[in-house]
Amino acid sequence: MTDRPASGELTRRQLGRAGLALGGALALTPLPAGPVGAAPEGSGRHPTLRHGSAARAGLLSSHLRRLVSDAEAFLAPSPEHPWYAGAVLLAGRGGTVALHRPIGMAVRYRAYDEKTDTGIEFPPGEQIPMARDTVFDLASVSKLFTSILAVQQMERGALELEGKVASYLPDFARAGKQDITIRQLLTHTSGFRAWIPLYSAPTYEEKLQRIWNEAPVSAPGTAYLYSDLNLISLQLVLERVAGRTLDILLRDEITEPLGLRRTRYNPPASWRPGIAATEDARAPWSGLDRGLVWGEVHDENAFGLGGVAGHAGVFSDAWDLAVLGRTLLNGGVYGRARILGRESVELMFTDFNTAFPGDEHGLGFELYQHWYMGAMATPRSAGHTGFTGTSLVLDPTTDSFLVVLGNSVHPVRTWRSGSAPRVAAANNMARAVPVRPVRRRRAWFSGMAVATTATLTLPALDTSAGRARLRCALWWDTEPQADVLVLEASADGGTSWRPVPFTTSRRGGDPGQHPSGSVTGWSGRVWHTLTAGLPAARELALRWRYATGRLYVGRGCYVDGLRVEASGDVLFDETRPADGARLTAVGWTQEAD
Repeated sequence: MTDRPASGELTRRQLGRAGLALGGALALTPLPAGPVGAAPEGSGRHPTLRHGSAARAGLLSSHLRRLVSDAEAFLAPSPEHPWYAGAVLLAGRGGTVALHRPIGMAVRYRAYDEKTDTGIEFPPGEQIPMARDTVFDLASVSKLFTSILAVQQMERGALELEGKVASYLPDFARAGKQDITIRQLLTHTSGFRAWIPLYSAPTYEEKLQRIWNEAPVSAPGTAYLYSDLNLISLQLVLERVAGRTLDILLRDEITEPLGLRRTRYNPPASWRPGIAATEDARAPWSGLDRGLVWGEVHDENAFGLGGVAGHAGVFSDAWDLAVLGRTLLNGGVYGRARILGRESVELMFTDFNTAFPGDEHGLGFELYQHWYMGAMATPRSAGHTGFTGTSLVLDPTTDSFLVVLGNSVHPVRTWRSGSAPRVAAANNMARAVPVRPVRRRRAWFSGMAVATTATLTLPALDTSAGRARLRCALWWDTEPQADVLVLEASADGGTSWRPVPFTTSRRGGDPGQHPSGSVTGWSGRVWHTLTAGLPAARELALRWRYATGRLYVGRGCYVDGLRVEASGDVLFDETRPADGARLTAVGWTQEAD
C-alpha cells in the first residue's frame, strides 16, 4: 500500500560514486557478527534525547507554536473531512525535543457509513484522546527498519549491495527477475509494479509463489517505481541470510539495543487502549472485510503475512521514532549502543537514483522530497511516509528532526488526500531554525508563500558614469526550478525589467557564476557574498523578484546589506536610515531571526 504524491570521511557523493563504480563492492566498516556493537567509533559527540525548551534546541518558539496551530486546523474539514482524527507532533534539534504535543483523538469512530459518507462515533465516554505515547501503525515507515536491518547485514558481510536477489533466493529468478539486485530493491528501481494482492492467496507458500512468478514491468535499473514488493522481497532475503524472522531481527538488532520499548510488530492485546485506531476496513475500499482495525496492522498484505512484513507492520510511538532518527543523525549510535557504522548511515542517505531526478532515494530512505518534507527538504534530508498518516523527516544540515504521526485513515482512507499537514508541519519546523543576519540586525526575507511573487526594489539610481556595482549578502533555499529568485534592472521607470548577471561566493567554496541573474534550489543554507556589475543609466532601478510555484516552497531567500557603489562613490547603502527607507518591499519583510 503506497502513500505517494500525484562513516569514514567519504562524502555522500563519493560514496555514491564508489558504490556504482565498484558494482556495490563497498568496504563498509564491519561490526561484530552478533548483535549490535558498542558505541565507540570516532570521538564525536552523540547526543541523546530529552525534553527541553525551544531556546535550548536553538529553535524559535513562535514557529513551533504555529506548527501546532496549523496541525490543529486539519482536525477540522480540510476541505470536506478532517485529514486525521488526531496526531502526535514531535520536533527537535540536537539532543532536545522542543515540541511533543498530542492533538485530537486516537479513537473516535467505531464505523464508517458509506451511504452518508459520515463517521459513526463511539459514545464520548468510549473515545480515547491522543497522548504523547500513543502507538501508531507506521505503515510504510516500517520500510526504514527493514532497510537498516539490511545494511547491518552488509556490514557483517552476509549481504552484498550489488548482489543479485536470486543468489539468496533462487526461486526469485523466475519471470525475468534473475538480474535484480539488493540495491534495486532498496531504491525502488527493480522494475516491480507498485502492488499486488498477496493477501488473496490462501497460504503463505502461495503468496511466495506469486512473488516468484511476478514479472518486472520495466527492466531492472531503468525506471523508478515505488513498490511494496521490493521490501517484502528484501524481508525474505534477510530472513534467509540471518536465520531469524523479521520481527526477531527488529527486536534483537534495533529496538532492544536502542531501548525502543513501544516499537514492535504485532503489539499485544494489552497495548490496544494506547494504540490509535485506523480504518473501518470493508469492501470496496479495502481488500478485506475486517471492520474497525485497531491494534492490528492496517495494510492488507502485511496482515496476510501474519502482521510481520518488510514493507509495513511496525507499530511505534513518536518518542521511539525520534530516538531512531537521533541515532541516524548521530551516525548510527545512541547512548552506549551502535547499530550502524557512520559510513553506513552516509550510504543510506546517499542518492542512488541520480538517473531519475525527482525520485531521489538512498537505501530505504527517500531524499529531498518537498511533497511531504516541505521546506525541510534539502539534498541531505531523509525520511519516509506511511499510508496511515505517519512520517519522519531528518535534516542533517540543521541537525533537526520532525515526527508527525496521524491516524488519517480513521474512519476511512478516502477522507484524506495529499500531504498538506506534513508539509505545513515541515515548513514551520524549517522556519523555526533561525537564519541570522550577517550585516545588520535584520535581513530582508522573501517569505514562504506558494504561488506568489514578492519584490524588493531599490530606488532609481544614477549609474550613467559607469562601473557601478551592487554588493550584498544572499541566502537562498528554494524548491528547484519551481521557485526562482531573480535580480532585475529597469532603466525606463519599471516598464520593462532585464535580468542582471551576478557572482556569488562563500567561505571555502569556488565563486558561482549566475549569467541568468537568478538562483534556484539549494545553496547550502549559508550566506553568500554577491557582486554584480550594473548597466549605465540615468535612472536605474534594481529589484529582487522571488516567484514561487503553486504546490511547495523551500526555506526562502534572504538579502542583507544592499550597497551600490560607482568609482568609489556610494550611491545606495541600506544601512543609512534615509536609504533604507527608500526600499519598496512587496511580500518581503525584515526578519531578525
